[in-house]
Amino acid sequence: MNTAPILQGLSMLGRGLGESQAHGFHTRNPANGEVLPQRFYRAGAADVERAVALSVAAAPAYAALGGQLHGALLAAIAERLDALAEQLVAIVPLETGLPEARVRGELARTTGQLRMFATQARDGQWLDVRIDTPQALRQPLPRPDLRSMLQAIGPVAVFGASNFPLAFSVAGGDTASALAAGCPVVVKAHPAHPATSELVGSAIRDAVHALDLPEGVFSLLFDDGIGVGQALVRHPGIRAVGFTGSQRAGRALMDAAAARPEPIPVFAEMGSSNPFIVLPQALAQRAEQIADGLAASITQGNGQFCTCPGLILAVDGEGYDRLRNRLSSQLAQVPAAPMLTAGISSQFRDRVASMAEQPGVTYLQAASASGYRIGPALLETDADALLRQPGLAHEAFGPAALLVRCADTAQLLTVLDGLEGQLTATLHAESTELADCPDLPQRLAAKAGRVLFGGYPTGVEVCHAMVHGGPYPAASDSRSTSVGSAAMLRFARPVCYQNWPDSLLPPALQQANPLGLWRLVDGERQR
Repeated sequence: MNTAPILQGLSMLGRGLGESQAHGFHTRNPANGEVLPQRFYRAGAADVERAVALSVAAAPAYAALGGQLHGALLAAIAERLDALAEQLVAIVPLETGLPEARVRGELARTTGQLRMFATQARDGQWLDVRIDTPQALRQPLPRPDLRSMLQAIGPVAVFGASNFPLAFSVAGGDTASALAAGCPVVVKAHPAHPATSELVGSAIRDAVHALDLPEGVFSLLFDDGIGVGQALVRHPGIRAVGFTGSQRAGRALMDAAAARPEPIPVFAEMGSSNPFIVLPQALAQRAEQIADGLAASITQGNGQFCTCPGLILAVDGEGYDRLRNRLSSQLAQVPAAPMLTAGISSQFRDRVASMAEQPGVTYLQAASASGYRIGPALLETDADALLRQPGLAHEAFGPAALLVRCADTAQLLTVLDGLEGQLTATLHAESTELADCPDLPQRLAAKAGRVLFGGYPTGVEVCHAMVHGGPYPAASDSRSTSVGSAAMLRFARPVCYQNWPDSLLPPALQQANPLGLWRLVDGERQR
């Protein structure tokens, strides 16, 4: 298990390999533009068909194995990834430009969330068991025996993300939560880091094999375009989709899923500008401190985190000027760093340039460029200009932020109310200021899946209470989260059993409660 597999560049179809070698592609090192030697091959139509067929065949058996084995699989994957740490540290930076410390930290997060979901699967409480016992003498009609629980939705298509090659990719949160819920997974690897994807995929495949699980529990498909992904979403065997990426790509998947004869849910996390709001008293008391924290948050991961603050709303005045000047000065000192891909770099440059060309927008700090490296950008406008051009508030994925000067708190709230759905919204204020706008917390909550008081939004804690999602277009379904233990709920559906013999019920619903679960029985929580 400590020996890294030899990369073959072929899709993984259960325990077998893809056969299509009609189209090969290479990746580049984003730090220097060097073409990497390993060739990868786009999955053909037959490969997609085989992967989904294996997944469909595996779905009933894998779901029926129960939480203990689902948890054992996740723990085994985590163990194998830990054993591949040095190989990952060698490969991931070549494909992403990310430093070793970031890779090790992201690997720890990836294995940590695998183990968290393993615990959740084994515990079984997430199944939300509800039992209403029969009432034979109830009038005017008897009540039957009714028992419900969450059950796996079926095969899930997962799309690897560009900005987290481990934590939101082949063995990332979507895959981990789907496997924990009892769903087989077919992953479409991101074309920016296929070697990383193959290495991680081999760990999952080996874990499935070692536990003698159905081979269709996991498959991995390569593609440097959009054809394989579209084919996956349209395939009738796929029952749900997990995606992290751009709004344009996420929307395309949503439309494809909705156009199917039998539509399926797409759980897409599509980024946001993450508004950062500073009220006057907070500005007056700690403008420089807030600016320092903002500069670090904007540029963390060179701005390529979906929670980096890209829109700063502050009230005009002496504190505003101190915030603006300090933030501009701090960003000017941040060196240029590699973007993850040439496409992300190009889109970032175009987006920032387009913002700067709009009426009422000026540069405070222009983005520097050095070869494949990009530095941070800071632009400024006022609330009137933003209200006339709401598109200015859209995300610039990278190390950039738009500072918005508001005439007063009332105008700031008008801007806030006009924003689209967000992943996060952050408020810096003194408690005395909130007396004048007591509904501000709820107004923030109406816009975002995670609202922060103080602090900075960049980064997501993997835990039970975390919500990484939000109203559209931050996410496709504001009722779900892609991070935290509640992510499992995306890939399950409630099923009710009426008047079934006890011996034929799933163990979680049986009268003797062999799994020892807390269950809602006749409206009361009991074991």
